[in-house]
Amino acid sequence: MFELPDGWRSVPPGEVGTPEAAFVALNPGAAREGFVANITITGEVRDDDVPLTTVGDEAVDKLRDAGAQGVKLGRRNEVGSAENPGLTQAVRLIAGVNGKQLELVQFQVFLALRDQQEPARRAVLHVVLSALLADQFEHVIDDFQKFLATIEPEQA
Repeated sequence: MFELPDGWRSVPPGEVGTPEAAFVALNPGAAREGFVANITITGEVRDDDVPLTTVGDEAVDKLRDAGAQGVKLGRRNEVGSAENPGLTQAVRLIAGVNGKQLELVQFQVFLALRDQQEPARRAVLHVVLSALLADQFEHVIDDFQKFLATIEPEQA
């Protein structure tokens, strides 16, 4: 469960070219140079012994494999607790958007949620904010942090 901040709207992932995402939200009011700031949520099931830093490294490699240029991993922080670990990382990249090369930043958050039936496995949520590095990012990062604070697993 989660709640979107004002100004954000959910869209079907397939309509914005991310059919693998479980959820996509856009902030049309923060559009700059033809790029709309967005939040995506994807996820996967991983064994408990896979460090979140490995998951983060794989996400950076995936950007490179998808053709992003100049991909650079910036600040990375482990957050949460041993029971509910998380990882945040900032990634800069250059991507082709509407025929232009734009400098983007992704603030990637990985949240591990233990499987209650199989404690050796966990779901890992990938929650990613993508925005233009110039001035768009600074206008949407607070919304993203508010959004993150609302994320909680549904109780069975």
